[in-house]
Amino acid sequence: MGEPSTSSHASGTGRLPAEVAGFVGRRGALGEIGRLLGTARLVTLTGPGGVGKTRLALRAAAAAQQSFLDGARLVELAQLRDPLLLAQGVVDALDVQDRSERSPTAVLAGYLADRQLLLVLDNCEHLAEPSARLVEELLRAAPGLKVLATSRQALGLLGEHVYAVPPMRVPSSERITGAKALARFEAVKLFEQRAAAVLPGFAVDDENATAVAHLVTALDGLPLAIELAASWLRVLGVQEVLDRLTDRFALLDGRPQQARRTLRDLMDWSYGLCSPAERLLWARVSVFSGGFDLAAAEAVCSGDGIERSELLVLVAGLVDKSVLIRQQAPGGARYRLLETVREYGARQLGDGRPAEQRRHRNHFRRLAEQAEAQWFGPRQPHWFAVLRADHANLRAALEFCVTEPGEAEAGLAMVVLPREYWIASGALGEGRQWLARLLAVAGDGGAARTRAMGLDAWFAVLQGNLTEAEPLLVAHAERAGRLGDEAEAAWALQYRGAAMGFADEGFESIAVFAEAAARHRAAGDLSGLTSALFKQSFGESMVGEAGRALALSREAVAVAAAAGESLLHSYAVFAEGLATWMTGDQPAAGELLRKAIRLKEPFHDRWGLALCVELTFWSAAEAKDWDRAAYLLGCLHALWQAQGASLEESVPFMVQVHEHYAEQVRGALAPRAFRTAADRGSRLSTEQIVEDILRERDRDREQPAADDRGVRLTKREMQVAELVAQGMSNKEISAALVISLRTAENHIEHVLAKLGFSSRTQIAVWVARHAPAGPTRSARSE
Repeated sequence: MGEPSTSSHASGTGRLPAEVAGFVGRRGALGEIGRLLGTARLVTLTGPGGVGKTRLALRAAAAAQQSFLDGARLVELAQLRDPLLLAQGVVDALDVQDRSERSPTAVLAGYLADRQLLLVLDNCEHLAEPSARLVEELLRAAPGLKVLATSRQALGLLGEHVYAVPPMRVPSSERITGAKALARFEAVKLFEQRAAAVLPGFAVDDENATAVAHLVTALDGLPLAIELAASWLRVLGVQEVLDRLTDRFALLDGRPQQARRTLRDLMDWSYGLCSPAERLLWARVSVFSGGFDLAAAEAVCSGDGIERSELLVLVAGLVDKSVLIRQQAPGGARYRLLETVREYGARQLGDGRPAEQRRHRNHFRRLAEQAEAQWFGPRQPHWFAVLRADHANLRAALEFCVTEPGEAEAGLAMVVLPREYWIASGALGEGRQWLARLLAVAGDGGAARTRAMGLDAWFAVLQGNLTEAEPLLVAHAERAGRLGDEAEAAWALQYRGAAMGFADEGFESIAVFAEAAARHRAAGDLSGLTSALFKQSFGESMVGEAGRALALSREAVAVAAAAGESLLHSYAVFAEGLATWMTGDQPAAGELLRKAIRLKEPFHDRWGLALCVELTFWSAAEAKDWDRAAYLLGCLHALWQAQGASLEESVPFMVQVHEHYAEQVRGALAPRAFRTAADRGSRLSTEQIVEDILRERDRDREQPAADDRGVRLTKREMQVAELVAQGMSNKEISAALVISLRTAENHIEHVLAKLGFSSRTQIAVWVARHAPAGPTRSARSE
């Protein structure tokens, strides 16, 4: 049960990762952890590095998650170094797009308050005190929350149940009697499995049994040590590995100390067997956070002893030796280090670490500059995906700029590129943290400081904090004017106009947006022009000037479409949809909303999606489709909750119309019918809401109620459909219903055929609308 055999998506959205290699042994440990989770709200798995805490926690969480209405989520803390970002890291893992002015801890507390969820906090030891404080606050705020933590030390909270993870069982010398006798020992099974992965056909037999037994015993049954040793079977025999290790090990009496010493000696031995270039690469890649791709390794690690042309071979060598773990991500292969292995590599850098961190920062600054240069164009989704995949590295680079003397100006230039990144990422709070910290320590900074001041003010406006935003807006506009920075002066007008709109000064904001658009046009800033035009269109629509709003939004659409841009284009299309709705052409408005949503999909833009769902809700209410309207209110609740925000603080100019229609819906439906319909919508994930809205035009034909065509699902088929709606895999459904995997697959095929569907998401949406009592477990947006 070694730790190197899991993988997770580069997006880091906190879903429990799939196991890449089989899980070995640990039945007793899993049973005890399951028992503790049944009675305690905080369970901490402790033990030295390499003992298998992470894999054990993930397996235990996977087994327990069906007991939690909202499942289990993983937060990998190893990639976080700054305690100030701890709560933000949990926000990211839960996929909450924080747009509020509240602290990340407050956002988490509100989001988790009514959820039943198992939160796995992995590798807490370097953030033990802040982790303990955060866990204590969250457990107090969320009665349905339980936490499973891994750490080299206990968190020290009242009510914490600590489980000390033991090494794997190893044979004693007197019990080594052959391969058959060894088969019952976990450490031997793990070694055999990992050895077979690197040396196909390998098996423990009577010929090598004694050497294998002595080897896993010498390694104290530490899973990570066993996996590292097994990786060397590509070039050495079992006896040779044992002989080479024996000279290094001076076994001690105290088990915890012995385990640490054993792993350190094993690392020393593995490091010594690497080539000089591999050793250098091992040390240099320790500066990465959250993984890296080959291009990043070439940029950061080549030179001074490593030729760029040999990086691929060196990376492959470290993968072969289980130093690096390869993961397949949407953008291609990425690599990461286990925390224990990364710490070892970092120690090898010694005094050279700041220089390597500077190379790391320079690479990711160049990456941000490339993204900025191509942001307003067809490669925008690509660059957004690239930056999101390396978000942990961007954090590490910014932290270096904040803490290393003389680097703040470089950080200031980096944090503002691209302008929309923090908004598109749904991480306004984190963006403001970095802006504030860098502005506090950087010098004048020239144009970068002006832009940073503007973004700080703009983010405060978007968070709904107009009191704080006002002096920031004034300071930004004054600086831009004083320095003659025409580009930032135009943006300053945009930010001012938005603040006026948030303050219910819609008429006045229109003229400000018009002036901003004129200045952007004169400067040739197409991004700024598109943004100012659709904002002005919003204002015109909300004051009843639909004709002018249509003209403005269509110009914004034309500018963005000509450039091949997506994100601002989606808002321009939404503005056109809003103006079209105001003219009374609701079918045409609906088509435009669906177009806007499709443009938003690469960015997972919940804020923009909420605007589109809001207008869809207005249409349903206007058509007196009360059940549908109540259902959409539930969808809106899920979307705003997943942003730690609300319509009132995020889109104040739409509140009056929203309340008008919401009051009509509540008056038209009986309380119980309203709650039932709204609950169906609130159970949907963001992806399911998108699917529903995109299929709006065909919903009567493609997603009928079960009795519209005389279609009936059997009781078992309905159970299967409800589990599909919860996001369960076929394997999980078979386990939950105690049926074979093939039987579960057959039931799903029958459900798809009966309802005329082609995807599991369609089933989930259908269940949310038409299941008699809704799913038995929540499928709310995480």
